[in-house]
Amino acid sequence: MKNRREFLVKSAIGVASLAVAPGLLKGAPAIIKSLNKPDSRINGVQIGCITYSFRSLPDQSAEATLKYVVDSGISAIELMGDPAESFAGMPQANFDRRRAWQLGRKARGGESLTEDEQKELKDIQSEADAYSKAVADWRASADMAPFEKLRKMYKDAGVSIYAFKPSAFGSNNTDAEIAYGMKAARALGASHVTLEHPSNDANTLKLGKMGEQNKMSVAYHGHEQQTFDFWDTALAQSPNNALNLDMGHYIAAGHQDLFPLIEKNHQRILSMHTKDRQTPEHGKGNVAWGTGDTPIGDVLKMMQKNKYKFPATIELEYQVPENSDPVSEVQKCLEFCRKSLA
Repeated sequence: MKNRREFLVKSAIGVASLAVAPGLLKGAPAIIKSLNKPDSRINGVQIGCITYSFRSLPDQSAEATLKYVVDSGISAIELMGDPAESFAGMPQANFDRRRAWQLGRKARGGESLTEDEQKELKDIQSEADAYSKAVADWRASADMAPFEKLRKMYKDAGVSIYAFKPSAFGSNNTDAEIAYGMKAARALGASHVTLEHPSNDANTLKLGKMGEQNKMSVAYHGHEQQTFDFWDTALAQSPNNALNLDMGHYIAAGHQDLFPLIEKNHQRILSMHTKDRQTPEHGKGNVAWGTGDTPIGDVLKMMQKNKYKFPATIELEYQVPENSDPVSEVQKCLEFCRKSLA
């Protein structure tokens, strides 16, 4: 495992000095330090990426994820929980989570499960409950050193972590898990954690207050339930509550006030998911950038003009073409941003 990690890390950060002439090595250490590192800050606007974008790739380790990010040309990220937590030693699930999701979706959709499927789902849920308990116990006493090590590994490769999204902030998570998630985010160098908005005022109040105690901001993400005042209650509850706005979902919900929303809340937006979706009239599809109805380029120009500090987070959700892969598609999204901000 150690050799594999070393190989992946080296392939991610590159051994740039081998390709530089000896004379240049002696005279320009600052140049060498920046060689082979990504830079996705474009004319004052930080373009980032959520590592969820690489979910379809087989290796979801922290080392492989770093390589995907670097190969995409991205220098700042919102990091999903699995790569970091597996790196830190979190127990691994021994049940089929995909199968559980399939059966649960079938049941929620109103379809009847067969007796065998009902038994299968019951068994999986029992295993999942036991796993959740094991994860909670691990999180309650987890060492932060591995998260600090991961932060350094990513930083050495030219990648900063501005947000962390573990599954530790739900209504079923313990207070110890919530505090753990915030401490881990701090160890990773993140300014905020992200989660789906719980649509529960008591929950957002609790998370905001725990954010104050743990010196961590909490940014709530939304899908098509987003509205102009969707975050107002949470924002009023705590200065540590914030927005993880999703511009594509906002457009798919049929709203036409995206720019006033950003202007109103720009000081409380900590990161913004960026994707191209269609309006309800056009089918709400997730489509290749530049072919939908989301004004990505104009929003980026607004961020540039007004010197907004929050990053625009590439989230790859459209169908990856058969002759392509997620890394190539994230590269295309980044190039779209470069042309928009040129």
